[in-house]
Amino acid sequence: MQMELKTAEAPTRIQRLKALTDTTHERLDKRIMAADPFASRDRYALFLDVQHHFHADVDPLYNDPRLNRLLPDLADRARLAALRQDIADIRGVMPAVARVEAELQPIPAALGWLYVAEGSNLGAAFLLKEAARLGLSEEFGARHLAPHPAGRGLHWRSFVAAFNALDFSGADEAEIAEGAKSAFRRVHALVEEMFA
Repeated sequence: MQMELKTAEAPTRIQRLKALTDTTHERLDKRIMAADPFASRDRYALFLDVQHHFHADVDPLYNDPRLNRLLPDLADRARLAALRQDIADIRGVMPAVARVEAELQPIPAALGWLYVAEGSNLGAAFLLKEAARLGLSEEFGARHLAPHPAGRGLHWRSFVAAFNALDFSGADEAEIAEGAKSAFRRVHALVEEMFA
């Protein structure tokens, strides 16, 4: 009688990326929670400033034709406009777009930044509940935390499926991970600056 040995499935690209960036991501999560961004509307306004600067950084990636060829519906995922409206709700004034003119990133690094931006949307369900305690909602002040009409889970899974299907080398994956770490560090620096 022959026994079949079950082999563990190799981790997907997203799973490998998560493992490579977990420490940086966890450090950022702890820093954000230490800033207590939902203690008041004033503190939440600072959180919106952090988000606004980060999403202004990644917004050009959502419109990059190279990336849109790789990730279907990418352009529809951008949240900068919703963030600007949230700031207008809270502060009464629509902010100028806080965009730094940067050189076009190589595709792998850009994918790392998009991984962070899209992953943050998945975690926004918890943040939306916290925002509700301040009287905010998907219609006022917390639009950028709203789930996609198709649902948060499905929206993330479609991104993951497209991301995992990309044909990249190990060196490319290392560059994706470095891009993601850079994005996490950028948000961390913004938290330090805004909540100082």
